[in-house]
Amino acid sequence: MNKLKIILLITIGVLSCKNETENAEMQFLTEQIPNNIPLEFKQNLIPKNKLIHKGIFSPDLKEFYYTISDNSFEKFEVLVIKKNNGDWSKPKKAFFNSECNEHGMSFSPDGNSIYFSSTRPTNIEGVFETWHIWKSDKVNGEWKEPIFVDIPNMRERLVSHPIITNSGTLYFHSSNLDYSEMDIYNSKQVDGKFEDAKKTRISMNSIAGKCTPFVSPKEDYLIFASIGNQLDLMISYNDGKGGWINTKKLNNKINNKGQGNPYVTPNNKFLFFTTGEYLEKNWKVNWVNIETEITID
Repeated sequence: MNKLKIILLITIGVLSCKNETENAEMQFLTEQIPNNIPLEFKQNLIPKNKLIHKGIFSPDLKEFYYTISDNSFEKFEVLVIKKNNGDWSKPKKAFFNSECNEHGMSFSPDGNSIYFSSTRPTNIEGVFETWHIWKSDKVNGEWKEPIFVDIPNMRERLVSHPIITNSGTLYFHSSNLDYSEMDIYNSKQVDGKFEDAKKTRISMNSIAGKCTPFVSPKEDYLIFASIGNQLDLMISYNDGKGGWINTKKLNNKINNKGQGNPYVTPNNKFLFFTTGEYLEKNWKVNWVNIETEITID
């Protein structure tokens, strides 16, 4: 290969990277895009005397939803910012907020449904008053009143942080009412109704509890928080037989202070997650390029 061809290839590569960065900056309306070192996403998101818990984008990347709470974890609510003439709008309460607590939201892959966890009453006999899953559908561009997602064998348990895949399978974490025995479950949707949930079979070297799952729309990988002395973000891969294997801890640049609430952008490129020391409560939403971590070694 002669020198001119080499120079042209290098120039094309540099321009391609520059264009990709500029496109990403336009998509997320930020001045800096992370590589494999996490950055905080929008430092001014958190109101005074509040904690941030989770952040997600709508599939079209035009809206960013995030959960905040008071320092005593008694009141949770979801805020949203929207793109407006090349800038982000001021935060407003999300349309599905109620007088109760809301948390753990996620969009369906097509963006036409949003699932979230809430403590609002179901007014259904046999359903305990605790965190349960709710959803709202978008019809003709308008979000409808949220409805309770009934999973028959979860009516007496705490259920939270739902995420639905292309196949219509709903993943979430569930525990006893005192938060003990927390693990990740999944429920298949048949004829518009969810079946009894089953514990998700994740191969691990420990028996640690698991929470806050993110499952890719194709169900090829799963990111979740393992529960130990702190939360650690783990990734596992679908074995095609109903189980999840090759589980590993994400790198130390991501796992350093206790992590949870993972969310990955639709292009499988950027991971958003919550990090912070529990006692200090200096929590923030970080984001990082996750492409190399998603692939199997």
